[in-house]
Amino acid sequence: MKSLILLAILTSFAIAQTPAPKPATAPAKPAAAKPAAAKPAAAKPAAPKPAATNPKLLNPSLWTKMAPPSFKAKFTTTKGDIVVEAHRDWSPRGVDRFYNLVRSGFFTNVSFYRVVPNFVVQFGASPDPKVEAAWMNARIKDDPVKQSNKKYSLTFAMGGPNTRTTEFFINLRDNASLDGMGFSPIGEVIEGKELVDAIYSGYGDMAEQGGRGPSQQRVQAEGKPYLDKNFPNLDSIKLAVIASEEAAPAKPAVAAPKPAAAKPAAPAAKKTPAAAPAKK
Repeated sequence: MKSLILLAILTSFAIAQTPAPKPATAPAKPAAAKPAAAKPAAAKPAAPKPAATNPKLLNPSLWTKMAPPSFKAKFTTTKGDIVVEAHRDWSPRGVDRFYNLVRSGFFTNVSFYRVVPNFVVQFGASPDPKVEAAWMNARIKDDPVKQSNKKYSLTFAMGGPNTRTTEFFINLRDNASLDGMGFSPIGEVIEGKELVDAIYSGYGDMAEQGGRGPSQQRVQAEGKPYLDKNFPNLDSIKLAVIASEEAAPAKPAVAAPKPAAAKPAAPAAKKTPAAAPAKK
């Protein structure tokens, strides 16, 4: 099981709880209508089937491409579009992993299952337990902390040194105290900050931290069905895509040499074939 993030931290923070919503006033009953001639009932549309899991997602070793120097990832969520800009020089290993998770479609139907107001919103557990199990031990090494965990920065969740896998959190405030604990931001939200603030937080922290929210262990073991049944108000990511990439600087073109003035041809000698350029 993935280690919980910030087990020791949350005991030192006063976590603001979102008040339970007031019960809605029952709507007035509509006036009785005159009976109409019965019509044949329309057939109900069949419920959409969940998209099949990409088999390649079951093999993390296929997703190791190096990320560009910077890129934007667009998350289409139940709240709207949120755009994150990642910077490889901030956290090279972390950004490479994030880049490949987005490319692979890993974040499709992933829920924001842990929302602690004025602290963090966490996501990254796969909706498919088989995929979650495949990535559980695909850990990457830590990167030095080069940026602070300021508000709206995106950072890997982890439970100790070298334990980063697929889970992330967005800081909902300046959490500079996390910097000295090895939490290295990989990017920041540049569009849709107000949507991040609006992500549903009514369940509070996850069960393992004493909240009324989902159990991280059950999220990982049972996937999206567990969340949909027990926590239907959670917001989620519908789709994540790479929106733009910064290409590596192109090498300057070498000017073609000017043709030399023609000289009288010397007696031809047998030519040796030119060597092919060495492969890099």
